[in-house]
Amino acid sequence: MLAVLSGGGTAGHINPAIALSEELADRGWDVRFAGTPTGVEARLVEQAGIPFTPFEAQGFDRAHLLTLPKALAKIQKSTKLARAWFDEVRPDVVVGFGGYVCIPVARAAEQRGIPVVVHEQNSVMGMANKYLAKRAAAVCLTYERAAEALSGDARSRATVTGNPVRRSVFDATRAEGRAVFGVPEDALMLLVTGGSLGARHLNQAVVARKELLLSHPNLHVVHVTGPKELDAVTEALSLSPDEARHWHLHGFTDRMGAAMAAADAIVSRAGATSLAEISARALPALLVPFPHATEDHQTMNARACVGAGAAFMVADADVEGPEFERHLLSLVGDEGVRERMAAAARAQKTRDAAALLADAVAKAAGAH
Repeated sequence: MLAVLSGGGTAGHINPAIALSEELADRGWDVRFAGTPTGVEARLVEQAGIPFTPFEAQGFDRAHLLTLPKALAKIQKSTKLARAWFDEVRPDVVVGFGGYVCIPVARAAEQRGIPVVVHEQNSVMGMANKYLAKRAAAVCLTYERAAEALSGDARSRATVTGNPVRRSVFDATRAEGRAVFGVPEDALMLLVTGGSLGARHLNQAVVARKELLLSHPNLHVVHVTGPKELDAVTEALSLSPDEARHWHLHGFTDRMGAAMAAADAIVSRAGATSLAEISARALPALLVPFPHATEDHQTMNARACVGAGAAFMVADADVEGPEFERHLLSLVGDEGVRERMAAAARAQKTRDAAALLADAVAKAAGAH
């Protein structure tokens, strides 16, 4: 069996696709990936060892309708090229994870009678997925709330599978993570991360609580600032040599799985991949959603975690206030809170998401 996976634009579309590819490979499937030639997917998919075929695609600016003809022309050209590619490789199913490149790839599949499965990572469905869901054989969701964007038959074909997480996140061990980041085994570790690009306001909020955090007995902070923020955070913290032994600064890490395995709690944005990984590792969390995400989907994502009892949430506009500090203190100071959040996260069964999505993909392919 051959599956073509497609997605682009952000790592949030690509990481679950890589996780699905790992599960399908275990089941004896062949997997190919279709993405844009210059998007983040080209690098991430190559690193994962998945054969990659590029197709041009771009969005359009709704405020400037003159961008629409160029976008449509690229979609039409790439649809034609994808049809020819499908005639060559003959996939059994196509899985779209979001991003404009999914549109020509999925349209070509429809025109060749190949079933399409859509996976939505966020609680608010993206434009490409919403469009493709109308005719998809199956619509797989991370959050039940995303089904509100669907109507009629599309909603009846929707199922909640969760958001698949890469094996590297599961496979990392606490001991490995502690060794990588220089944190003693008996210490309490707080991981702070704003995502791959960092989060200036979140960094500032945590830096402002420096004295409070360093006064906590045996606490180590592993702070991933984002590459562009490292110098500013280093200067603002002005750590003494003794303090630096407890506050570990990194501009970026490609060992996030190890960092999460080592951590006892996390302060994070609420992107889809971050939340899936936090849930998979059953990490107690304080979430600060990025306020400018499309349709405020990070806030919707975070609310689902809070509702499940697995996290606290504070709005970005409120991180200077007492609520952020109160939740931060509770997270690092109350073992009972951490235990309850971890149990709630484990109940979400995020570890099953890749298998559930693979089941849906296999079922759709079986009808081909």
